[in-house]
Amino acid sequence: MTNSFDIVIFGGSGDLSIRKLMPALYRCEAEGKFSDDTRIFAASRSTSSSLRDKVLAGLESHLKQGELSISTWEKFSRRLNHLSVDLAGDGEEWAVFAEAIAAPEEKTVIFYFAIPANLYGATSLKLSNAGLIKTNARVVLEKPIGYDLESSKVINAAVAEYFTEAQIFRIDHYLGKETAQNLLALRFTNVLFEHLWDNKTIDNVQITIAEKVGLEGRATFYDQAGALRDMVQNHLLQLFSLVAMEPPNKMTAENIRAEKLKVMEALRPMNEEAVRHNTVAGQYTKGEMDGEERSGYLDELGNPESATETFVAIRAFVDNWRWAGVPFYFRTGKRMKEQFAEIAIQYKPVSHLVYGEEAGGLMPNSLVIRLQPEESIKLTLMTKELNSTDMRLKPVDLDLDFSDTFERRYSDAYKRLLLDVVENNPTLFAHRGEVEQAWDWLTPVLEAWAKPEHKPSSYASGSWGPAEAKELLSGQGRRWHGD
Repeated sequence: MTNSFDIVIFGGSGDLSIRKLMPALYRCEAEGKFSDDTRIFAASRSTSSSLRDKVLAGLESHLKQGELSISTWEKFSRRLNHLSVDLAGDGEEWAVFAEAIAAPEEKTVIFYFAIPANLYGATSLKLSNAGLIKTNARVVLEKPIGYDLESSKVINAAVAEYFTEAQIFRIDHYLGKETAQNLLALRFTNVLFEHLWDNKTIDNVQITIAEKVGLEGRATFYDQAGALRDMVQNHLLQLFSLVAMEPPNKMTAENIRAEKLKVMEALRPMNEEAVRHNTVAGQYTKGEMDGEERSGYLDELGNPESATETFVAIRAFVDNWRWAGVPFYFRTGKRMKEQFAEIAIQYKPVSHLVYGEEAGGLMPNSLVIRLQPEESIKLTLMTKELNSTDMRLKPVDLDLDFSDTFERRYSDAYKRLLLDVVENNPTLFAHRGEVEQAWDWLTPVLEAWAKPEHKPSSYASGSWGPAEAKELLSGQGRRWHGD
């Protein structure tokens, strides 16, 4: 059981709340993580709400088969409360709101901002004026924080006027995934990998988040953001920092954040020429997926002039002693052939091949950390083919599949991260410096892609992205893992 707390979700009846937050909180209930007096408030502008019906429908859709039980739901539903509040409302409305969520001084109150980032500052001001930001108050900020470096600084500064940095939790749900956390355990508790994690042994690193979905009702937001802002600035760069950071002195939030920031600062700066040679923007067109014809981005959007990218590939370099000369490849896109998220560590080939050509081709070792849909760690090694008397080489996978190893394990990144907020553990949350450094590194790319002459390359729905993304690697004799 966790400490006594309440959680107030602004945007509580919206998509993020129903699809992700409520299932995560329900799982906390099922695992006995709540104290008896924990309350859940869903705050929205609507004056009437069938909140429980909406949450139950969401749980039925988004929980795994067998998770939802009547007894747990009845207990969970008693904690749910709907509050009507206009974020632009007057002091009297907020006074009523404050009275509704009033709690003892020592009780932790978490404010979850599942609202547009440009409302973070104004909402923090309203909370402050209502006397709700006390010592035990915490605030969770969803990504992306801002539209670029300057807007990110403005938003962070506005929230910082009312909350201390220790009270602010910038959430990235990819950091809550078990395999993302296992990456740190893999690196820092196994001597096998301790000496195999630098430019002496690693040829390249690939981080991919591929999606099969299209706009999915997010047309307005997505066309303003694009894949670079929506995925690279946060998810991909956060995963990169876990792969590339130096070992911290101790596994504390302060030390881990410091090392993540250092490696982000070591990313080789982009200039106009680097953007031209090391980045690819793509936009999906119509194509066939799962036996069905899918429309293109511009048709879905209803705007034939949009140059918003739905695909990004980037080649990056880290200028420090560990990673000098090792390319890091980032890739993300919508309407791709498969849906998965993974980190692929591609090792160099052996320095001298003792077997002749008759033994077959040699595949360099690889370590693949799969984040979704299944969670696994796979190490590929070369062995002799056992069903042949001849010396024939064959790659074999040593595969740790967590679904096989840990039965009935319902992995939920949001659940893990919400409980970390309750326990006041910021280890898996981004510091302000990390967020702003990520924006700073991407600024030249944003500026280059904002020019009128920039047009993203086309790729068919159901493919692996534009041809230029393959050329980003093939020119160096490499290819994307999994294609």
